[in-house]
Amino acid sequence: MPREGDEHAYQTAEAVARRSYGKLVAFLTARTRDVAGAEDALSDAFAAALENWSASGVPANPEAWLLTVARRKQIDAGRRKQREVSSAFLEQLEAAADMQPQIPDERLALMFACAHPAIDPGIRAPLILQTILGFDAATIASAFLVSPATMGQRLVRAKNKIREAGIPFRVPEPSDLRERLDAVLEAIYATFAEGWSDAAGTDARRRNLAEDGIWLGRLVASLLPEEPEALGLLALMLHAEARRAARRSSRGDYVPLAEQDPALWDRPAIEEAEALLFRASRMGRIGRFQLEAAVQSAHAARRVTGRTDWAAILELYDALLAHTGSTVVAINRAVVCGELHGPAAGLAELDRLAGDGRLAEYQPYWAARASLLAIRGDVQLAGEAYERAMGLESDPAVRNFLQGRRARLGEVSS
Repeated sequence: MPREGDEHAYQTAEAVARRSYGKLVAFLTARTRDVAGAEDALSDAFAAALENWSASGVPANPEAWLLTVARRKQIDAGRRKQREVSSAFLEQLEAAADMQPQIPDERLALMFACAHPAIDPGIRAPLILQTILGFDAATIASAFLVSPATMGQRLVRAKNKIREAGIPFRVPEPSDLRERLDAVLEAIYATFAEGWSDAAGTDARRRNLAEDGIWLGRLVASLLPEEPEALGLLALMLHAEARRAARRSSRGDYVPLAEQDPALWDRPAIEEAEALLFRASRMGRIGRFQLEAAVQSAHAARRVTGRTDWAAILELYDALLAHTGSTVVAINRAVVCGELHGPAAGLAELDRLAGDGRLAEYQPYWAARASLLAIRGDVQLAGEAYERAMGLESDPAVRNFLQGRRARLGEVSS
């Protein structure tokens, strides 16, 4: 039987990891430029915390305790590698245990370090996700449609590059900003999306990720108010978050966007998103996040007009597809084509993507295909596509929704 102290220590450590992992890694890395070493030191500190807190009780400031222990772990590792550590720095660390210092949010500087030109562009956003927020390689790999092993290898190489090149941890000069900003914004959006996927808000870690995404988005937008894509990303996240209360029924059932009650949408969040998008549009530099936010804005207009302007949304997806070439955008565009021109048109667009082997394991593709086939009346093919989508879906509420749609096909065919 675990002791009461063990359980309290575990719960506290878990909570700290959820809310402060990225802050702690950023603070530890700022001195050493060694991301992997900072993660190792923090892991050792958490292990020590479980043992120490169970016996002696949880400290008043768990983050400060972990930071102090992790710093000492870094120093021990440095000594083993015969690196010099000043006595003044050692004295500062000793004092830190009693001072319980405030931990600054240095995540943004670390994000821009991970997006340095010396880092391969394709790994910058994944590196930020693992380093800042503790995502595992498998989760990141799924988001970027590559294998976990490949992603893991790329992440290790990128961390070594930061250490070996001595990449500085700071927000870059304006002349260097645009080259790095895209990866930072992409990682922030991936953070939000991971949290937003828990529509019911029952998973504390994911709920925190959604909040973190919006917080970081606000931070970037406030620091870079003349960057339209930073404003566009924040608008996009606010539009999505505004619909959270409408995404599940009172019984917890999944409610797709087209069937949501606009009265449940968060009006202040939508108004803030619209104002941000308007500001961005006046800067004359259209980008991916502005276009995605504009799509959400067009959906949000239903709260006023009572209908969805599919023609306007298709135009926005045309522009977004031309801008990004994204397969995910192409799938969403196919769904809109089906709404506007009929299921055959939507299926024709999906057929253009059939050669992409990654879609075999991509749930939204099969869900979209199933829906369009069902509307066209292809019961057998629709049923097979629904089965495929259900097998790839991890959210029980969405899986039940797909199962319900699959069951209706059976009623039609009988």
